[in-house]
Amino acid sequence: MKKKVLAVTLCLVLAVSVSACKKKEAQPPVPQTPGPMVPGQMPPGQMPSGPIMQGPLSPEGQQQVPGPGMMMPKGKSQIIIPDSVKGKWSAAKIIFEDKTAKKRQEYTVKLNSDFSVPNSSLKISIGEFIPDFRMEGLNLSSASNQPNNPALSIRVFEGGKQIFPPPGRQWGWLFAKVPSIHPFEHPKYGIILKEGVKKG
Repeated sequence: MKKKVLAVTLCLVLAVSVSACKKKEAQPPVPQTPGPMVPGQMPPGQMPSGPIMQGPLSPEGQQQVPGPGMMMPKGKSQIIIPDSVKGKWSAAKIIFEDKTAKKRQEYTVKLNSDFSVPNSSLKISIGEFIPDFRMEGLNLSSASNQPNNPALSIRVFEGGKQIFPPPGRQWGWLFAKVPSIHPFEHPKYGIILKEGVKKG
């Protein structure tokens, strides 16, 4: 009788210890603690709440366009035309809109020249055409000679007074592919860059 009780007790002890071992093995892995987050970095597997957008940079403004959260350095920007682009473009085609008359007129204007818009009080000072606009720091340049991101620097005068860009800025910019970025704004007139005109 004592042997039977001892055998039953041993069986119970073995059964309990085996099930305890299985429970230890089945424990879920301990989640890893993430390291310190870098400012502006999203946690793994999490997407930003707003739309992801890409676009050219604002040449005269202080932020990337649209590029949320990215600030550009302050200071005076300079235009650097690379040798691969220099002298390859002679003019630009712009579209002038009379909002009151609801008419649009296309003009071909020479680079680095002044153009008085017919039947208006506006004069446009045309600067450089950049076929593939890029901004690095305060340097405005072209990544290539291909019209991937065409931009034209202009100043607009009305009655002898500069109205575009705002005071303190040397040039305003027109972007052919994204005309809504820092556009020329006027209650009566609109100016849009259509394309550049290659020399020859």
